[in-house]
Amino acid sequence: MKETLHGNKKSLIFLTGFMGSGKSTIGPILANTLGYEYVDVDRFIEQKTQKEIVEIFRTEGEKAFRLLERNILHELTKLDHSVISLGGGTIANEENCQIVSQNGILIYLKLSPEEILQRVQYRSDRPMLKDADGNPLQAQELEKRILELLSSREPFYSRADVIIRADNMRIGVTVDEIMKNIRGMIDKE
Repeated sequence: MKETLHGNKKSLIFLTGFMGSGKSTIGPILANTLGYEYVDVDRFIEQKTQKEIVEIFRTEGEKAFRLLERNILHELTKLDHSVISLGGGTIANEENCQIVSQNGILIYLKLSPEEILQRVQYRSDRPMLKDADGNPLQAQELEKRILELLSSREPFYSRADVIIRADNMRIGVTVDEIMKNIRGMIDKE
């Protein structure tokens, strides 16, 4: 394993949270603010496989995707001075949680279920928000799915080193709040 610790300070920052929480928007801004590199796990997987996430779910299934995701996560821990946006479900298993906690700082961008619904209701690129045939869920089914997923993921999300309540928070304010919370935890060298 590449040394990412200098004393108690870490040089990898992982962003987690439910889909629509702003990880892919905030990640590059946070990385730029820190002078770090930025990696989006989902985009990295798509580049590496030359397939969209939706296609991987459809053709290979969620189990195959999660295995691929875990392998990519292992690969990304070899980086240094990077902000890594995780997929909404990446952290939702014990092995991935351990990988992240051993290699960096985990920041949870927390949203209320109502805010999540507002942000994702018209998204068509989220395989977890589709029915078995790949069709978008109707409003009531979508709300139920969000609550189920959030309920199963929250125990993992809540283990984050830093939790930011991101409901109705402007992007710049969110980045400032993250910076304030991680000061002293990160390696700037």
